[in-house]
Amino acid sequence: MPNDFNRQVIEEFRANAGRVGGFFEGARLLLLTTVGARSGAPHTTPLGYLPDGGDQVLVIASAGGAPRHPAWFHNLVADPRVTVETGAFTYEARAVVLEGAERDRVFARAAEAEPGWADYQAKIDRVIPVVALRQAGDGPPAPNVTSWGAHLALVHDAFRRELALIREEVARSGPGLGAQLRVNCLTLCQGLHNHHTGEDMMMFPMLGRDRPELEPVLERLREEHEKIAVLLGDLREVVSADRTDPLPVLTEVERLTGELEAHLTYEEEQLIPILDAPAS
Repeated sequence: MPNDFNRQVIEEFRANAGRVGGFFEGARLLLLTTVGARSGAPHTTPLGYLPDGGDQVLVIASAGGAPRHPAWFHNLVADPRVTVETGAFTYEARAVVLEGAERDRVFARAAEAEPGWADYQAKIDRVIPVVALRQAGDGPPAPNVTSWGAHLALVHDAFRRELALIREEVARSGPGLGAQLRVNCLTLCQGLHNHHTGEDMMMFPMLGRDRPELEPVLERLREEHEKIAVLLGDLREVVSADRTDPLPVLTEVERLTGELEAHLTYEEEQLIPILDAPAS
C-alpha cells in the first residue's frame, strides 16, 4: 500500500490529468505501477522522470538517498512488466535496468541537470540504479477522459507544460547547454512531429470525410503544421550544435512557443465542439 504522502499525490495526479502541487509542482512526474515481488499485488508510486527520446523515459531509484533500493525497484527487477501513467495516457512498458557505461553516462547526464542526484550518490555506498521504461504498445487515454475533444485538450496541455518547463530550463542554464536539456528539447520536437503526423494522416482525413464544411479549417491546420515543422527543424539544428549557447536556443523556443500556442488554441476552438458533438 502507498504511504499517505504517495496516496495523496496519486489521487491528485489522477484527478487533474497529471498536474500536482506541493513537492512535485512543476516537475515531470509519472505514476509507475509494479507487481509486488512478494505479494503479487499492484503497487503504484509517483516518480520524477527524464525524457529520453523515442519510446522510453528514465527513472532513477534514488529513494531520496536512502541506503537501500526502493521497493518499486525490487518489484520491477522481479517482474519488468509495468504500467506507466502520464496524465494523458496509460500504457504498458518493460523496465530495463541500465548497466555499466550506459548507466554511468545517463546518470551523469541527469546529475548535470539536477545536482541532487549526485548529492544522493555521494552519501551512500550503493550504486543508484537508472531504469529505462520502454513503451510496449499504445495505451488508452487517461481513465477520466470522457470524449475525444477532452483527450485532444489533454494532449495539447501536456505539450504546453513540457514547453514551459524547457523554457525555464534554458533560461536558467549556464554558459553551455547541458546534455539532458538537449534531450528534453529533441524529445519535445519528436513528440510534436509524431502528434501532427497522426493528425494529418488519421484525424483530419476522418473529419474531412464526415464534415466537408471543415475543409478550410483543416487546410489551415495542415499549413500551420508545416510552419511548426520548420520551427522544430530550426530548434533541432541549434540544439544539436557543439557547445551551444543557451540564448539562440531560448530564441528558437520562444518562436516555437508563440506559433504553437496560437495553433493549439485555434485547433481547440474549431475542433473540440465537433469532436464532442453528439452523434447524429
